[in-house]
Amino acid sequence: MSRLPRAVSAIAVPMVITATLAGCGSSVPTPARTPLPLVQVAQLRLPGDSSRFDYESLDPRRGLLFIAHLGQSQLIEVDTRARRVVRTITGIADVHGVLAVPDEGRAYATATGANQLVALDEDTGAVLGRAPTGAYPDGLAYDTADHTIWTTNEDDGSETVIDARTMRVVHTVQLGGSVGNVAYDPVGRQILVDVQSDNTLAAVDPATFTVVHRLPLPGCDHDHGLAVDPADRLAFVACDGNAALLSVDLGTWTVAGTDRVGNDPDVLSYDPAARRLFVAAESGWVTVLHLDGRTLRVLGRDHLADGAHVVATDPASHLAYLPVPHSADGGPALLIEQVTP
Repeated sequence: MSRLPRAVSAIAVPMVITATLAGCGSSVPTPARTPLPLVQVAQLRLPGDSSRFDYESLDPRRGLLFIAHLGQSQLIEVDTRARRVVRTITGIADVHGVLAVPDEGRAYATATGANQLVALDEDTGAVLGRAPTGAYPDGLAYDTADHTIWTTNEDDGSETVIDARTMRVVHTVQLGGSVGNVAYDPVGRQILVDVQSDNTLAAVDPATFTVVHRLPLPGCDHDHGLAVDPADRLAFVACDGNAALLSVDLGTWTVAGTDRVGNDPDVLSYDPAARRLFVAAESGWVTVLHLDGRTLRVLGRDHLADGAHVVATDPASHLAYLPVPHSADGGPALLIEQVTP
């Protein structure tokens, strides 16, 4: 959730900070606990302080995980196979979104403090280029057909489209309201965007840069998180205002189901091989769901750790990676979790 760091950075208004943090999901009752089907297989100490983490992204080919340490304006690169920190990449102001693109051998990150997209060499951490975005860039998606990166500009209500190789701005798409996350649907050849100000899911044609569909999301308050299952023609939308998870049928453009997740859901990660969806929330709750046919079934829903609002899954090992600001020894750590049978 991109609004929290801005509130936390306001030094002179501690009362506002308290209200912001306490108010998230305050009108939504805590859900019933269902034991999480998770076993921690390892815990990796992360460098830096215990300030906020934001998105993370895994390159499964190279086994490299990129974690946005927003509070320190840096990316942490982890070798998931050796389970060690490879490097810390600095100079990415208020880094929010990060996306590893194996086809390009690059990782892309949104420098929200500079309104920029930054391209990095995955193997060296070198900055390969920067491109301007709209105001408050956050989430990222990669169009595999056109080799473009789409950045969600929350304050502008727009998407900046950037050539992934040249870092040239190709187009700006206006969505007409505050936007949440963005995802690419390779089967439908469309870009999906949460328009959180009016609780709709928009589809953009990347060939014409026009909005071709808008789906109202009944029962959703402030759609922010987003993940896509292209093979099953489903999109999963997390609503952080009322802790609802909606399944959207991309064939019929209808809401196919609604599930309850932890309060203030933020980041979603879908493992297509295991047909498993993780929903990590600002409240520290994690929900694990399994896709049976075309229906989600909750496997577990409980508090995992304070600050566990970010998750990435490995489609090969099926491990889940969750960075948290405070581990058992007090410092930041990467929790590596395995789903039990």
